[in-house]
Amino acid sequence: MAQEEESLVEARLAALCGRLHEWLVGAAYPLWSRQGVDPRNGGFVETLGQDGTPLRDPRRARVQPRQLTAFAKAPMLGWRGDVTGIVRRGVDYLVAHYRREDGLYRTLAGIDGHPLDERALLYDQAFVLLGFAAAAVALDARAEFEHRALDLRDQIEKQWRGATGGFRSGEVDVDRRESNPHMHLLEACLAWAQIGNDPGWAAWTDDIADLAVARFISPASGALGESFTPSWDAAPGTAGRIIEPGHQFEWAWLLLQCQRRNWPARRAHALRLIAVGEDAGVRGAVAINALLDDFSVHDPNARLWPQTERLKGALLAASITGDSRYSTYAAEAAASLFLYLDTLIAGLWLDLRLANGALVDSPAPASSFYHIVGGIAALGASLR
Repeated sequence: MAQEEESLVEARLAALCGRLHEWLVGAAYPLWSRQGVDPRNGGFVETLGQDGTPLRDPRRARVQPRQLTAFAKAPMLGWRGDVTGIVRRGVDYLVAHYRREDGLYRTLAGIDGHPLDERALLYDQAFVLLGFAAAAVALDARAEFEHRALDLRDQIEKQWRGATGGFRSGEVDVDRRESNPHMHLLEACLAWAQIGNDPGWAAWTDDIADLAVARFISPASGALGESFTPSWDAAPGTAGRIIEPGHQFEWAWLLLQCQRRNWPARRAHALRLIAVGEDAGVRGAVAINALLDDFSVHDPNARLWPQTERLKGALLAASITGDSRYSTYAAEAAASLFLYLDTLIAGLWLDLRLANGALVDSPAPASSFYHIVGGIAALGASLR
C-alpha cells in the first residue's frame, strides 16, 4: 500500500474511533448505567428493549462479569459516572446469587436472584475470573480479588481438568470438549498475568495457548474448530465441522498476546486464523456467523460481536506485523459496527444482520456490551 493510502486508512480509523467513542461515552454508558443496572440490588439486566426499558428475562451468570468488565473500562474511556458503585454492587450481586457452596458459579438466576439452573459451566467460570480482574483494577483491590480468583481457579483445576489436556466444559455434556470456554479462560488468565502476583496465571496462559495450537487448530486448514471429543478429535457430525469466523479473529487476538513461549508458532497460527476469517468468513463487509470445515457457508447471518473481534484481531496484527492490510481490515470492521448501532434510541444496538442486509428488530442483549467496549478500547489504544 502506498504511503498516501496508508495515511487515508489511518485518518479513517481516527474518524471512526471518534464517532464510536462519542456514541459509547455520550449515549451507551449513560443509558446502560440507568436502565441496565437493577436499582434494587445492583445486578445487571439481561436485555433492554428497543425503547430502552429493561426486560424481565432470567439473568445468565456470564452477563454479570461481562458487564463488570465493560463498566470497569469506563474511566479509561472517559466516562465519569459512578463506576466504583456500579462495579462494587455488581460484584456483591454476582457472589450473592451465583456462587455455590463449592465455590463454582451457577449458570442462571431469576431477576429476584432465585437460582434457576444450578449447573456450573466452564464458560461462566472463565468470565467470573475476568470480571474479578476488571473489578480488582476498578476498585483498587487487587489482593482481595486475586484471592477470590485463585479460589475459583483451584476449583476449576480440581473438578474439571482433563486427562488429555484442558478442561471439561462443566456439568453438562461431560463427553464433549469445547474451544470457546478455553478462549475466555485464556482471556482471563492474560488479564490476571498482567495485574496479579501468582505465577500460575502465566503458566495457565501458556498451557491454553499450546493446547489451542496443538488441538483446536487444524494443521491442514489452519482454521480453529469448536467442538471436540475428550481426546480432542473433532466431534462427530456437524458440530465437529463448525468454524466460527468471529472466533478465528478472537483467538488470533489472544494468541498474539501470548509472546512468552513458542512465539513464532503462535504468531503464525494467529495470522493464519485472521486469513481464514477474512478470506472465507467476511461476506458483504461483515463477518458471518459460521462456516463448515470446507469453508462453505453454514450460517450466512452476522451477529454484532464477530465484528468487534475482527476489529481487535486486525488492530493487533497491524501493530505487530506493520502490514497495512490489517489496518484496512480494521477500518472495515469499525465501519461495520454502525450498521448495528443505528437505533432509534442512541446507546442501544441490534444484534443480528441477515444475509440480505436487513437488521432484525430485537432487544439489545447486555452480553454484547463487553464486546463493543473491548473493540472501541482497542481502537482508541491503537491510535495513541
